[in-house]
Amino acid sequence: MNTKVKGYLLGAIAASTYGMNPLFALPLYAEGMDADSVLFFRYLFAIPVLALMLRLRGRRFGITRAEVMPLSAFGLLCSFSSLFLFQSYNYMDAGIASTLLFVYPIMVAVIMALFFGEKLGLQTVLCIVVASVGIGLLYRGEDGATLSLAGTLLVAASSLSYAIYLVGVNQTRLKDIPTIKVTFYVLLFGWGLFAVRALLGGGLQVPPMDKWYLWANLFALGLLPTAVSLLCTTAAILYIGSTPTAILGALEPVTAVFIGVVVFGESLTMRVVMGLLLIICAVTIVVAGGGITAQLMRIRKMFPSLLRNKHGG
Repeated sequence: MNTKVKGYLLGAIAASTYGMNPLFALPLYAEGMDADSVLFFRYLFAIPVLALMLRLRGRRFGITRAEVMPLSAFGLLCSFSSLFLFQSYNYMDAGIASTLLFVYPIMVAVIMALFFGEKLGLQTVLCIVVASVGIGLLYRGEDGATLSLAGTLLVAASSLSYAIYLVGVNQTRLKDIPTIKVTFYVLLFGWGLFAVRALLGGGLQVPPMDKWYLWANLFALGLLPTAVSLLCTTAAILYIGSTPTAILGALEPVTAVFIGVVVFGESLTMRVVMGLLLIICAVTIVVAGGGITAQLMRIRKMFPSLLRNKHGG
């Protein structure tokens, strides 16, 4: 298998595994667990994996006093993004929620234009219009019924939170810290939010020990959409570059929609397909333009020694 084929395959695996959130989360909801408890365990199981990755890369865990505040702030921002998305599953089909979430690269482009002086070209403006049409098709069904307003607002808040997080880690002192260390502390501080919310909200919902499949779902949430997706994304960037890897991210909503339809019996109408395609095309064109690729794919700094070896630096 040549390098490019391997890179595209790893990029596809990275995006597909990230789109598996509904596959493992919805069965837990069906057993009565709430979003806070599910995310508490997802982050809890992901933290040791990231810690192991950090240690294997020879990175130190130490951070300076000045880094504590931004890391905790972005940890909370990232955890709120996860919380809003997982809460939206209670109001709409998970496939549609994941598709609406996928507009975050466009939000990144808008934020960079509004606050950091990057040019918002005609192509990006047209893509925003096309994505808006796609969202409109998803929002109003063929029978005239609309999506839950609460669910739509939750996904919008999730996408905006993630966009702010991506821009923020590239525009603060955190940009000089290896991504794997940032991710580890973001998960650690973010986990604290779910711990507090679970305690204040009436206690943590823990699956019975005899229901091993629920624990398997919780572990899979921490492993596949987090660690496996992260590792495959990094490897794909090494082989094919950041822009093609970001474009392959379109497989995230496609995977979520496929899982929703095949596993959970969610509806898939021609209107939904058209909305999905319009959003994916619009976001892909924005990413392919290259202006926001650095914001989306800072993960390349996870393995700087490999990058130096690859590029002869």
